[in-house]
Amino acid sequence: MGKLFYIMGKSSTGKDTIFKEIAGRPELGLRNLVMYTTRPIREKETDGVEYHFVTDAEAEELQRQGKIIELRAYQTVHGIWKYFTVDDEHTDLEHFDYIAIGTLESYVKLREYYGKDRVVPIYIEVDDGNRLERALKRERKPQNRKFEEMCRRFLADAVDFSEENLQKAGITRRFHNDNDREECMQEVAEFIRQCQKEGSRA
Repeated sequence: MGKLFYIMGKSSTGKDTIFKEIAGRPELGLRNLVMYTTRPIREKETDGVEYHFVTDAEAEELQRQGKIIELRAYQTVHGIWKYFTVDDEHTDLEHFDYIAIGTLESYVKLREYYGKDRVVPIYIEVDDGNRLERALKRERKPQNRKFEEMCRRFLADAVDFSEENLQKAGITRRFHNDNDREECMQEVAEFIRQCQKEGSRA
């Protein structure tokens, strides 16, 4: 029986870098759980790699078929963009382990759908002061300068990843990424290996 290792954390915790590094380690044998979106494909993106890109009509048909596990919709200047997870032919948890990255809310819904034993949380944590410093450093670059959005995300994270919500979701273990990123990634990789080993004995 396969497992889905689900990486999550507040903004500027380095979770995207950790996700890419862990997903790229061949010894772990992890497949990417590729989510779906209705937003337009961007330059240098590949359908089926970053996302499965679909139309609103295709998303509605998947919803009608009951294949959408969780869905988030965001109002943008270009209209409403949807991001969602689908139970489809691309996912075979009976025989393979997967890795994904997302929100706490998405993790809870996936755990409810696939079962607690199959969805394993990997929560990346960084001190709020360090996160704010990292975010400011990134936004000071000329191509960014989105300080209002940075503040919005920082405040939203405080609500979304509150201690109360983490406890409700059963998140107990934290992987700290304040100082040595390599050490944090090694800790995550070792945790996944241990889960895989325990799963093979079950």
